[in-house]
Amino acid sequence: MHSKNELYVCRVCGADQSDPPWGDDGKNATFNICGCCGVEFGYEDATLAGIKRYREKWLTNGAKWNSIKSKPENWLLDEQLKMFPKSIFKC
Repeated sequence: MHSKNELYVCRVCGADQSDPPWGDDGKNATFNICGCCGVEFGYEDATLAGIKRYREKWLTNGAKWNSIKSKPENWLLDEQLKMFPKSIFKC
């Protein structure tokens, strides 16, 4: 999909999204739900602390997919976690 463009990646789990979770400008949340980790864009991922807290909870609970039918066939957690936007840590 858009894995080269950070605007299309979940800030929590690194899953590629069909639409930019925080809009085309990266500043206006859609409040959609990530099919992978289940975060609500603009709510649980609105702050760096919230992102870290949600990611830790998701990982601790087994990194289960919120929408199993969205899960890629050859999904690898470690590879996906490398994809989350690094720019959010510059906040």
